[in-house]
Amino acid sequence: MSDLLAPVCSITTTKRRRFFWAVWSSGAPVRSPFRKPDASGGGAETFEQALAEATRAAGMSVVVIEPQWARAWGRVLRGQAPWQGAASYPGVAPGERAKRTPKNEPENESIWTVLGVGADATAEELKLAFRRKALETHPDQGGDSESFRRVVRAFQEAKRRIRRPKKSRPSS
Repeated sequence: MSDLLAPVCSITTTKRRRFFWAVWSSGAPVRSPFRKPDASGGGAETFEQALAEATRAAGMSVVVIEPQWARAWGRVLRGQAPWQGAASYPGVAPGERAKRTPKNEPENESIWTVLGVGADATAEELKLAFRRKALETHPDQGGDSESFRRVVRAFQEAKRRIRRPKKSRPSS
């Protein structure tokens, strides 16, 4: 017998502005170890369509829960860890600062380390590194906003430094 009174459904948006849903009908979702949903799907054009698909999959009306659960399942489907830091865990209120974990970088870390490139990176390498890190840390992708802001600031500073003309050293 299910420990739920009604199936729960988590709905989130995708990169392509569609809606991805996940339904847990045989038991509540669990953070650790992550409990996969009983059904999931994506591609709905509206939230209401996603909810209707989830309701059909569950066979009865569902209770909508936080979108973090669907994001976590989406990351698992892409071969990633379900949670990317304390701020993406359900239960951490929006705007509440997550406790620093070993995954979170310290504030005084080099901009090159934050972006994962060397100081001699080209503009194209810098752009690719930024896009990769932005996808990992963006709040809509399950990252936390503090890490995302750190990546954006590092990218802006790195671009400024790359554009700055190199000083020539006087020859002796």
